[in-house]
Amino acid sequence: MLDIIFFSGVVLYFISMSLTFSSVVFKWEKVRKISWVLFLAGAAVSTAYLVARSVKAGRLPLSNQFEFGASFSWGIAVMLMILHYKFKADWIDTVGIAMTFLILSYAAFQPRQINELMPALRSYWFGSHIGSAAFSYASFMLAGGAGIRIIMTEKKNPEDPRLEQMDYFMYRLIAFGLLMLTITILTGAIWAEQAWSAFWTWDPKEVWALITWIIYAIFLHLRLTKKRQRTFLAWYAIVSVPVVLFTFVGVNTLMSGLHSYGMIFRKELL
Repeated sequence: MLDIIFFSGVVLYFISMSLTFSSVVFKWEKVRKISWVLFLAGAAVSTAYLVARSVKAGRLPLSNQFEFGASFSWGIAVMLMILHYKFKADWIDTVGIAMTFLILSYAAFQPRQINELMPALRSYWFGSHIGSAAFSYASFMLAGGAGIRIIMTEKKNPEDPRLEQMDYFMYRLIAFGLLMLTITILTGAIWAEQAWSAFWTWDPKEVWALITWIIYAIFLHLRLTKKRQRTFLAWYAIVSVPVVLFTFVGVNTLMSGLHSYGMIFRKELL
């Protein structure tokens, strides 16, 4: 039953993404509205899935690569809805919906079995550490999406009044993401000291989290000191996304360390 709910969300996101791109290409306003309704349905189904999985597992769904991917996708969906309704920033919908679908699709290829938490993960830092990482990554992804929209809009119409809002939200998304990543690193350090008797071990996951933090801290420095123009910062936000994805996927796939745990089929990671 859980798998049916999960893949229903994937299908809804896929249809929504397809209709969204079609509405952009053919200027179909009604289709765009339908695609958004389907996206909301997909987000509702994904929320139901995560809640049901949490109840069945007796914990938050954040313990392995599949669960983190599903929560990461959910985080993008939540933030996208906030941008859409609260700030009327619907210009990011097309890119945001695609990101939500792609991350959830990645999760679909990971082992979905529910396992008991290993002793090192049984901590009250579990939710705050991994949950803040999910929202941090989601923020950085959407900031990259805002960067894409800035580049496309400037090329089409450099005087478009939405450019100022795009630039503002690209900056705010990165600021929020950096805050969440700071929480991730600090709570992780405290948790590591309790679990492994060391605040910092230069584990690959820790190193790449720090690299990601430095990259986005540089963005904020450039933005706040106005040392670079909007176009440069937009490209900066775009090219920084692969670093986030490597921290999420690459480190877990290619490297081993204290954040990796042996499983039957593959390594399940924090």
